[in-house]
Amino acid sequence: MIRRFFFLIFLIAVSILLFYNPNFKTISAGVAILLFGMIMLEDGFRVFTKGPLQKLLKKATNKLYKSIPVGAFVTAILNSSSLVSVITISFISAGLISLVEGIGLIFGANIGSTATAWLVAGFGLKINIAALSMPMLVFGLLFAFQKKETYKGIGNVLAGLGFFFLGIHFMKEGFDVFSSQIDLTQYAVKGFLGVLIYTALGIIITTILQSSGATLAIILTALAAGQITYENALALAIGANIGTTITAILGAISSNIAGKRLAIAHVIFNVVTAIIAMVFLNPLSLLVNFISDIVGISPTDYTLKLSLFHTIFNVLGVLVMIPFIYKLEKFLVKYFKEKVVKDIDEPKYLNEAVLEFPAATIFALTEESKYLYKNAIFEIVSHGLNIHRDDIKSTKKVSEIIKNSNKDLQVDVENLYYKKVKTIYGTILKYASTAQKTMKLTELQNNKLTEIKIANRKMVESIKDVKELNKNVGKALNQENQYLFLEYNNFRKKVIKVLRVIYLFRTQDNTTKYAEKLAQLKKEAKENNKKSNKAIDKLIREDLITVEMASSLFNDYANVNDMIKKLIEVAELLYNEKDSLFENGDFEAEKKSVK
Repeated sequence: MIRRFFFLIFLIAVSILLFYNPNFKTISAGVAILLFGMIMLEDGFRVFTKGPLQKLLKKATNKLYKSIPVGAFVTAILNSSSLVSVITISFISAGLISLVEGIGLIFGANIGSTATAWLVAGFGLKINIAALSMPMLVFGLLFAFQKKETYKGIGNVLAGLGFFFLGIHFMKEGFDVFSSQIDLTQYAVKGFLGVLIYTALGIIITTILQSSGATLAIILTALAAGQITYENALALAIGANIGTTITAILGAISSNIAGKRLAIAHVIFNVVTAIIAMVFLNPLSLLVNFISDIVGISPTDYTLKLSLFHTIFNVLGVLVMIPFIYKLEKFLVKYFKEKVVKDIDEPKYLNEAVLEFPAATIFALTEESKYLYKNAIFEIVSHGLNIHRDDIKSTKKVSEIIKNSNKDLQVDVENLYYKKVKTIYGTILKYASTAQKTMKLTELQNNKLTEIKIANRKMVESIKDVKELNKNVGKALNQENQYLFLEYNNFRKKVIKVLRVIYLFRTQDNTTKYAEKLAQLKKEAKENNKKSNKAIDKLIREDLITVEMASSLFNDYANVNDMIKKLIEVAELLYNEKDSLFENGDFEAEKKSVK
């Protein structure tokens, strides 16, 4: 609501200025062209955020001392702290990175965002960039119209830079003409009151434009044209730093609590940094003058001095906040919590923020599927066979577990499915399908999403199998036919053995050992499906079981082997580095079945 209010006021103010002062049109056009250029730049760089960049951000953030420089470097290259903020929120919402790592990236992004000011002050305002922008626009558009996505990305980057520089040129021209008629410096406010007023103005402008880079470009251009004082320009730059947090806040609205904590950390950091800069504005100005003398910046080159000031107070803010980063994390975790503890049927990792980038989407879907598998599916299958999960996880002998599991647990498998599985299963399919439909995915990424859908379908099918088994196991436990009882106990032994190996496969370090065991168990289940059960045949011949009992045993014999195969395949799909479907050539058939 606040943003909409400021935007409405801004529109009215621009309309009045355009009506009463036609010269303002050039400045407005320059701002519009510059913003369009920044949008194209961000769109262009998004093409390259899928692979290498996402891997870099994920791998280089395992330590705080890595995440800060990586955040600074990536932001400087992309020329967009907003894009880095969105990526970080997406990653942290999916659980790809921790809160501390995300905070480190945001700290670094603030330092990297100062590159825009240096680009404008050191390059955009020093040469005739209009001549340079034209070839960029020509080649950019030529590349942008190509079919290959990489070429389109390069085209958008080139065209974005062209529009960015062209916008600066128009703003510079507009301020030069504007200054011959009106001197805005007559509205300058000195002292601490001026710092407060112009800081607030910087916040408002950046909130409306949603780009601190665009705000700084306007400030630097106006400063170069002599339309604002150096002191007021410093305050505007401080305000722009606070205003840029609006992007993180908007991005966190659709994220989970982790994303919201990161957005709050972003606001805290920028506000603290701004307060430090405002309180120590005079000492920082003296430091800028001192460094300027050392590096050879002219005393009257206020645009470069403003860029230097912008860099210094952002670096200073990071240095001040680093010792408190873990305390900040504890504060955020303690005071910003989920309102309600989520049940198993509610998403733990899935939220709209993870749909921003393929890596975050795939990771969140995989983790959500794993969570469903190790909790709901494990519980329903084990309890459906009247076995306690703790017994499966223990080191007890299978025969001992069976001996002590003769009590009917009265489990309603169908009710458990509707209560704990159906909703989350539908959500997983919805997110996977949305990603495949709306995202530009590589073949590998698309296949991975299909695998996740296959894994979840097999989980649901396993529940259907255990539903039938549950009824007959309960009957066997309550009947006096020892032969029927023995056969169903043999079925249960098979399932316990498989569930235990899957549990160890999920939790132990030596995954290769248990992966081999699972592969062997799956092979046996497949072979058993093709062969009849000789033990059941013998019971029929000797009239030790009724025809109805025999029918149930044969059906459940097939169900058990089918369920074992599915449970193992789910474990392989979710936990194995190599997919068994690819290895045995069944992937295409499975893929068709989920469409």
